[in-house]
Amino acid sequence: MKIAITGGAGRIGKRSTEIALAQGHEVVSIDRVAPGQELIKLASEAGGRLSFCYAEITDYMAVYNAFRGCDAVIHLAALLGPEVAPEPQVHHLNVTGSYNALCAAALLGIKKVCQASSVNATGLVFSRSPKFDYFPLDENHPTYNEDPYSLSKWICEQQADTFARRYEDMTIASMRFHWVLPSRDIALNGFGGMGGYQQNPIIGVKQLWAWTHLDAAARACVQALSATYLGHEAFYIVAPNHAWHGLSRELAQTHYPNVPIRGELAGTNSFFDSSKAERLLGWRHVELE
Repeated sequence: MKIAITGGAGRIGKRSTEIALAQGHEVVSIDRVAPGQELIKLASEAGGRLSFCYAEITDYMAVYNAFRGCDAVIHLAALLGPEVAPEPQVHHLNVTGSYNALCAAALLGIKKVCQASSVNATGLVFSRSPKFDYFPLDENHPTYNEDPYSLSKWICEQQADTFARRYEDMTIASMRFHWVLPSRDIALNGFGGMGGYQQNPIIGVKQLWAWTHLDAAARACVQALSATYLGHEAFYIVAPNHAWHGLSRELAQTHYPNVPIRGELAGTNSFFDSSKAERLLGWRHVELE
């Protein structure tokens, strides 16, 4: 398979490229920044199976041309929060980028598309006070998003629904990642000036103390391209255990006493239910650091 990866120079993009190449695929790494030494070295070792393309994700024709000749798309290019740029820019780039990627894929006859969404599609860390109807959260939970980033991710998923209705032979996966990191210890304790939940306990409460291993996130993207369902599905891609102290039910009772518990929340189980990804993609978050 020849896979186009937007945001190819980013963390998940680079790791997805490594995994795809290791599985024998070809990759076109698409970004608006230079690939960097890691990817250049990887390309030299890949025997012509890794190429690079400069494109702005908001430039539809650039995206369309970059996707030509590809069999599948992993769309990761995005602004990663509401505060990294002015609010209209965050919303515009994420929503337009997703639309361009989905539209180009559909018109080129590319049937397999994976796009990065976020747990924030339903409202979470960037909300003033997140609202939850039940624990653990599954993909049927309604959205209460209230910031431009979270709204953009929700719209990206709605756009995928639209394309799946019109192009009924497409398989589209929206991956709801949560704080993608190299290890659980970083989520808890931070690293290199980045604070973890220990340093920001209030943020931990709003994020439900969750995280996703970088390898698991990238592996999910590549696995989604082999899915056999038709249409669009959103998936929580989150570690199965939270990155905090104490039992999940005790945390829920302390911080969210009025939120009913509907499913399994034993031990240190995550507040996010990723079982749908296991059922439909065969994916499991096995990096249990």
